[in-house]
Amino acid sequence: MSFQITPSNDALTDICRIQVKFSEIDSMRRVWHGAYVTYFEDGRESFGRHFPGIGYDVMQQTGIYAPIYEVHVRHLAPLAMNDVAVIHTTYVPQRGARLDYSYKVYRESDQMLCAEGSTTQLFLDKDGQLMLERPDYYIEWLKKYGLTPD
Repeated sequence: MSFQITPSNDALTDICRIQVKFSEIDSMRRVWHGAYVTYFEDGRESFGRHFPGIGYDVMQQTGIYAPIYEVHVRHLAPLAMNDVAVIHTTYVPQRGARLDYSYKVYRESDQMLCAEGSTTQLFLDKDGQLMLERPDYYIEWLKKYGLTPD
């Protein structure tokens, strides 16, 4: 079964490319399943650079972080050493004090969809307490990109 890369109509999607490294390969000579969580992280980091305002740099400056609460991954086709993974990271609007993203990881050589998934991050204040309201920088980011805060 083949899956082709399809253009996204979603304005808040970032695309980055990562070359698979030897350290990510398992005994079957394929990318180890846990490496896809790292690819999602690479996608979020790239997303933050291309849509500034909610990236890790802002979190470090404010002291309000958004650690991972939940990760889902569905593996569809293997990646091997030296393949180029093309990671599509899309912001998924949700109500409340959380960041949600969806991911599609393609093999560049044949545009095969290799994995898809999602993450949810929850905000923690400077004391490490769960925030029920969105931090100011997130509200400003939503406005900057034409999204309406709750």
